[in-house]
Amino acid sequence: MARVTPPPETTTVWNHDGETMTVWPGRNYPLGATWSSESTNFAVYAPAASAMWVCLFEDDGTEVRHRLTEHSLGVWHGALPGVAPGTRYGYRADGPWDPEAGLRFNPAKLLLDPYGKAVSGDLVVDDAIFGYTKDDPETISDLDSAPYVPRSVVVYDDFQWGPDTSPRRRWRDTVIYEMHVKGMTMLHDRVPEDLRGTYAGLATPAVTDYLKDLGVTAVELLPVHQFFSEPALAERGLVNYWGYNSLCFFAPHNAYAASGDRGQQVTEFKQMVKDFHAAGLEVILDVVYNHTAEAGPLGPTLSFRGLDDRGYYQRVAAPAPEAGDEPGPVRYWDVTGCGNTVDSTHTQSLRMILDSLRYWVSEMHVDGFRFDLMSAITRTNQVVDMGSHLLTAIGQDPVLRHVKLIAEPWDASMDGYRVGQFPPPWIEWNDQFRDTVRDFWRGHSGGVRTVATRLAGSSDLYADDGRSPYASVNFITAHDGFTVRDLVSYNEKHNEANGEDNRDGTDNNRSWNCGVEGETDDPEIIALRRRQAANLMATLCFSSGVPMLTAGDERGRTQGGNNNAYGQDNETSWIDWRPDDAWLDVYEITKTALRLRREHPVLRQRHWFEGRPTIKGGIKDLVWVHPSGREMTVEDWNDDAIRTIGMFLNGAPLRSPGPRGEQVRDQSFMIWLNSGADDVELVLPANQWVHHGEVVLSTNAELAVGTPVVAGGTLDLQARSVLVLRQT
Repeated sequence: MARVTPPPETTTVWNHDGETMTVWPGRNYPLGATWSSESTNFAVYAPAASAMWVCLFEDDGTEVRHRLTEHSLGVWHGALPGVAPGTRYGYRADGPWDPEAGLRFNPAKLLLDPYGKAVSGDLVVDDAIFGYTKDDPETISDLDSAPYVPRSVVVYDDFQWGPDTSPRRRWRDTVIYEMHVKGMTMLHDRVPEDLRGTYAGLATPAVTDYLKDLGVTAVELLPVHQFFSEPALAERGLVNYWGYNSLCFFAPHNAYAASGDRGQQVTEFKQMVKDFHAAGLEVILDVVYNHTAEAGPLGPTLSFRGLDDRGYYQRVAAPAPEAGDEPGPVRYWDVTGCGNTVDSTHTQSLRMILDSLRYWVSEMHVDGFRFDLMSAITRTNQVVDMGSHLLTAIGQDPVLRHVKLIAEPWDASMDGYRVGQFPPPWIEWNDQFRDTVRDFWRGHSGGVRTVATRLAGSSDLYADDGRSPYASVNFITAHDGFTVRDLVSYNEKHNEANGEDNRDGTDNNRSWNCGVEGETDDPEIIALRRRQAANLMATLCFSSGVPMLTAGDERGRTQGGNNNAYGQDNETSWIDWRPDDAWLDVYEITKTALRLRREHPVLRQRHWFEGRPTIKGGIKDLVWVHPSGREMTVEDWNDDAIRTIGMFLNGAPLRSPGPRGEQVRDQSFMIWLNSGADDVELVLPANQWVHHGEVVLSTNAELAVGTPVVAGGTLDLQARSVLVLRQT
């Protein structure tokens, strides 16, 4: 083992009379920095450290180090009088240097507080931020990292929430809008310039009114936990724009605050949540607990690695080089693709995740979470476990079990793909919906059987374990991949700007450029692309489950064919709010579809369709209709040539009762989808399903909204179009 000479103390433990300690004993709970009018208590978990310093920073950058003398239950703690809110601080930990054993203590490295409520400054890439010497990873580095790393901030916030309450919408009434805090407003002309790209800018009426008018009920914010760019990315002149590189799970990302980074970001975030709630909108956070910004063993030492490397990160013995040899060295175990995997089976790691979640619900008033790469942190002994410590703890927690919980049900490994397997109350991102609907509209469907299953809520994935259709979060696009406009404009990815020779990003885009790669002036191709985009958005809005829109898709946002724009903090990723190139016809279709969904409970049911009457002698709740007007047969379902399908939804009555047990009646709907290249003559069923109706949504140029229809009549359904009829 090697060690670095501990840093000199700039304050003594005892004063001259030897009676009063400069650092009081303090408490080992709560973890983090807790301010009071008398003192600030510091507590940090580092069970194997031999010494710990809390380092305070003056406004001029001067560092003052205080050695903590108390160590109980694995926690170093002490209280310092006279430390004001807004004070910047960090830790230095001494102890063994034995990287293979998960012991990476290095007092030359300033460490962020894992429980810090705010962070000041940013990370500067320099050799000093690494715990080892760059030429020899086994040799400890004695370079001081303090000039290059951010600091934690002592926070005391007495924000007045007043009568703030969560909208607490039921899942079946929820419409999610995935957005980026900065990208939503950076180019917004009706957001004050000094607020663009910030929490405060996001909460302005220009944004909240737009979302309400569109029909959104919840925003899902890309990561807002304090994150940092990967050194390799920074060396290419890029930044981690998406934010999936978190480090401080209690701190709102400081770069999104207009008011400052000395604790003001906490108040600004709370005000944003309060304003969203006042507008009737819920706030869901995309959280990244599966890995941290410290990356693999050759990554920087910024916090967890310098405090308890073997506790926070999963480790596994490398396979022996040949049979009969001794096991190889212990190494990081990575199923996130980011160099490390947080060990949620370790008591302190699990506690940190749960404490973080409760903090954001109780103190920051958020309404739910979407967990990135959830499979990675549901593992026991490296095996995905639906009875894992984390899932069990959240499921019984009185604070967390009632908020919105969304799993991304996979990780970066083959065995991590677990769509349809997460237990209640979890719901899941359903990538099978995305792939099926994309394939259908690009004309690559192998028949309509799977399409029908996805439209009706994906019962093959969720019905067998008692979950409802809303267990499926349906989406066409997300932050990762093509936008809807690019989905209908590009066959291939165009990621050259990322600096990886177009090798990054998926090649499985399931897209169709409508005949020309990229932007074009051809009016026929433009019209087809806009119709295809409208078809995709309408299909999403009318499917059973919880629809999730990606910000800007409804108005034709493009990334120029870049399907992995994680490092593009520029106009490639930001939403362009100018009206000249906005696909406002697509916006209107999306808005109309969401309005119909909101107004008609038949379009957002919580029970599974059963294909039989809801009352004796009544009509089936769901009927799949052939273009000829008859019910689909077994032969039809197995006919891969069929590209047109009708979905009849019976509204009289619904299977679900009202809040007082009353029978609920609604109008009936007929939804037609034609993904084929040819127009189709539709025959409307001449039976009890449909009597008289009207067109309420159409991407068909020849059939305007308001056009009357009658049972037994015919309609010409344009190639590649959606038609929605409502019974009158």
